[in-house]
Amino acid sequence: MEISFSDTIEKLQIQHEMLLSAENAPLDAPRSIATRYKNPVVTAAHVPLEWRYDLNPATNPYCLERIGVNACMNSGAIKWNGKYLLMVRVEGFDRKSYFAIAESPNGVDNFRFWERPVNLPDIDPEETNVYDMRLTAHEDGWIYGIFCSERHDPVAKPGDLSSAVAKAGIVRTKDLINWERLPDLKSKSQQRNVVLHPEFVNGKYALYTRPQDGFIDAGSGGGIGWSLIDDITHAEVITEQIIDKRYYHTIKEVKNGEGPHPIKTPQGWLHLAHGVRACAAGLRYVLYLYMTALDDPTKVIAQPGGYFLAPVGEERTGDVSNVLFSNGWIADEDGKVFIYYASSDTRMHVAVSTIDVLVDYCMNTPEDGLRSTASVAKINELIDKNKKYKEGII
Repeated sequence: MEISFSDTIEKLQIQHEMLLSAENAPLDAPRSIATRYKNPVVTAAHVPLEWRYDLNPATNPYCLERIGVNACMNSGAIKWNGKYLLMVRVEGFDRKSYFAIAESPNGVDNFRFWERPVNLPDIDPEETNVYDMRLTAHEDGWIYGIFCSERHDPVAKPGDLSSAVAKAGIVRTKDLINWERLPDLKSKSQQRNVVLHPEFVNGKYALYTRPQDGFIDAGSGGGIGWSLIDDITHAEVITEQIIDKRYYHTIKEVKNGEGPHPIKTPQGWLHLAHGVRACAAGLRYVLYLYMTALDDPTKVIAQPGGYFLAPVGEERTGDVSNVLFSNGWIADEDGKVFIYYASSDTRMHVAVSTIDVLVDYCMNTPEDGLRSTASVAKINELIDKNKKYKEGII
């Protein structure tokens, strides 16, 4: 028997509501730095049916999905009116990305998208794609969003349709609904991972940057940069210093980039970043932490060696496999930290930790010695320390 249009829609709505309302459970990982959760928090299936289906049987007699969603990934995050909000990068079947806000009452499940996607002011007809927005509630009273604004390389050779140019787009808002578009960041190099520091530094706005020679390759770009900006409404990188360098044969040998803006702690600024290295399977993206001084955010005071989170299980598969990426986290007043990360450019996850645990991890994990002999020496130091403790010497 043929299923009616209304029955099909009703079935879709029931399945959708079951997905949205499902409880998420922490995975059993005693004494872990951060606790992962069983289910992704936002996927393509979370996107409202009204955005994907024409609900009129007269114009959609076969009840087909008209506008497909390929992935939900790389989301900015902010706590707003007691709710946990993700500024999700939603990618359609057509490969175009847009932003949409998903809201949760507890930060780990029941994420529901607001009624409509974010409507960014359109200031450049050459802008083809937008993605990976970082949100910063700045002390000037505005909430800023900095994102990647991509367009085709105007000097690409004829027939080359893959060469692109990246700029840092800037918007700001007071209510997360109405957005003011500011001019794109001016920079001598391409910038794809730019983050606004939440406080003024020496009376100026401060940006974490990632200078690149090209759209993909970092080239001579040395790592995560720092630049002070006089006027955010006409932002321009005049001088730039590298505060977190890339190194050979490390998790960030190919490139690295700041994730969300750092969290202020009594011990220093706590940073989350991604590192990229080459391997036989391609590029591997992992997440790492570091800390900078409260009185000088350019001074690194703690830099644990290796990664903090790497792809595991289903996180390793997707549109771009073996990738973790984060541009959003939320620190609650009680010290709990919700770390939102995407896996393989496909889906969003959450891992939960605390300020105390993350700072302890940063302050007491050995740095990367950059050589195998240094790694062995660190292990031997720990063995000797544990031996002395067992013998009651310390």
